[in-house]
Parts: sequence; C-alpha cells; structure tokens
Amino acid sequence: MDFKSSELMDAETVVGPRAEDTLPSSATAAVKIVIVGGFGVGKTTLVGSVSEIRPLTTEETMTQAGVGVDDIAGVERKTATTVAMDFGRISINDELVLYLFGTPGQQRFWFLWNGLFRGALGAVVLVDTRRLEVSFDVIGRLEEREVPFVVAINTFPEAPTYPTEELRTALDLPAHVPIVGCDARKRASSRDVLLTLMRYLHSLAATPEHS
Repeated sequence: MDFKSSELMDAETVVGPRAEDTLPSSATAAVKIVIVGGFGVGKTTLVGSVSEIRPLTTEETMTQAGVGVDDIAGVERKTATTVAMDFGRISINDELVLYLFGTPGQQRFWFLWNGLFRGALGAVVLVDTRRLEVSFDVIGRLEEREVPFVVAINTFPEAPTYPTEELRTALDLPAHVPIVGCDARKRASSRDVLLTLMRYLHSLAATPEHS
C-alpha cells in the first residue's frame, strides 16, 4: 500500500474550523431555533445575515424539473433554492448560543421538517405580504406540533404594508403571538427578530400553563 501521499500531506492543507467559528468557551447553554416560511420568503438570507459563523447552505440551481411542481408565483426571478437546510449560529450573550436551522420552502421538501423540528425550542415564521397564502400551511404545521413561534414580516420592494391587526386576522394568529417587521438582509434586524422570539419563549415559560 502506498502511503506516500499521506506522508507528504502538509498540515496547511488540512481543512478545519476557523478560529472565529469555534464555540466560545464561556457558552453554557445552546438553543435550537428553526426559521420557516414559504418558498422565497428570505430564510436563507436571514440565517446568512445574522450568523456569526460561516453559514451552511444547501442551495441548488433551479432546473426545468421543478416546472409545474414548485409554485414560483411572485418569485419568478429566483434561480436557486434550499433543498435540505440552512445552518448558522449566533451568541445572544456570553453564555447563550442559538443554533439556527432554516427549512426548505417547497412543499416537496417538507418531509425534511420532521428532523429539523426535533429538539427545537421555538421558530421564526418569515412572511412576504405579497404572498400571504404561502404562510398558511407553514403556520398550521407549527400549531399542530405545538412549537411556539413569532411572525416576522420581511421587507421586500413594492410589497404592500398592512396594519398589524389586519395581518393577525389574515394569518389567523392568536393575540399573544408576536408580529414584528424585519429586513432579513440586515444583521441587526434579523437579530432583533430572534431576541423577540427569546423574550416570547421566556414569557411562555413564566406563565402557569407553561411552568
């Protein structure tokens, strides 16, 4: 057996995590959060904008095979799609770390949600007001699984704006579910959405029915 190639391997060629990707030694708690929504609402963008490490993405180029299968109404210019998941990480403080899992938007990939939701403490539902209908089934699946969530209205050019209570009625959301505005392209805005979710989860844990 020839071991020459292994013996000559330079240490510099070994690929490993960057120093900035290493989990801080001060971290004592980690929480799994899922980012969900319909096709093209900005899940990959949000995870990428807020993650403090290199985000893992599974985007693939859209092909003719998806024609007639995927509903691309309103996002006809989209050329790539998540086929498995997105992954990122953000430290809320020195001790608490959030692991972010972005779900695929097309319904033909929703079978992957079962694994992604396992162990999740909460979720962010991204919504595009130009296509509110793509959020109905997403919210329904979260409610069936009893996963607490907040709704983030993502900002898109020329997207209509509605009062919060009109959106709550249209999405059939209980009064206690937070609805916040969001620009998924901006780290600060995406971070604020996650902080809203964490405050919401804390409030649920503090109520008698969730204690």
